[in-house]
Parts: sequence; C-alpha cells; structure tokens
Amino acid sequence: LVFASGQLGIDPEGEVPADVREQAALCFENALQIVKEAGMGRDDIVRINAYVTSPNYLKPYMQVRDEYIGERPPASTLMIVTGFASPSFKVEVELVAAKVKG
Repeated sequence: LVFASGQLGIDPEGEVPADVREQAALCFENALQIVKEAGMGRDDIVRINAYVTSPNYLKPYMQVRDEYIGERPPASTLMIVTGFASPSFKVEVELVAAKVKG
C-alpha cells in the first residue's frame, strides 16, 4: 500500500506554474513517480483525493486527471477549497495505490 499525499504542482526547479493544467500535470507526475518507485503503476491506483481552489478549475483538472489516469479512474473525491499554504497553488492531489499479491 502506497500513499502519495499532498502532491502540489511544483516543478523540479521549485517553480509553480500559473496555469492550473500545468499544476495538475505536475501533481500527477510527482504522485505517479512515488507510485512507480514503490514498484506499481497507474493501474494500481485505488483512490484519488484532489483539491482545487476554484470551481473554474474543475474541468481542466478532470481533463488532466483523465490524461494521466486513463479511462477507468479509481474511486475519487474532488473538493473545492479556499486555499493552500501558498496562494500560488491551485491544485493538490493525493493517490493511494495497492498491489494485489498473487
């Protein structure tokens, strides 16, 4: 069982893009890297919790999620929140992945 919690849209240089799609993509890239390091992949994701700071970000977030997760998304919760620790953050993603032994 792997928890990739609190993944924000920060690039490797520590920069936060202004665009919500770019931030969402970085959230998923960062979270999926954690899953990969645990020997799992996107098919092993069983739960997504995501947070956006505006109703206007719902559609772009969902488009990016579908690009990274595929046609069969796992159980998900998507919430609109008033903000994060820094006002530059617009999206946060948490993933839970589980590998079935067998």
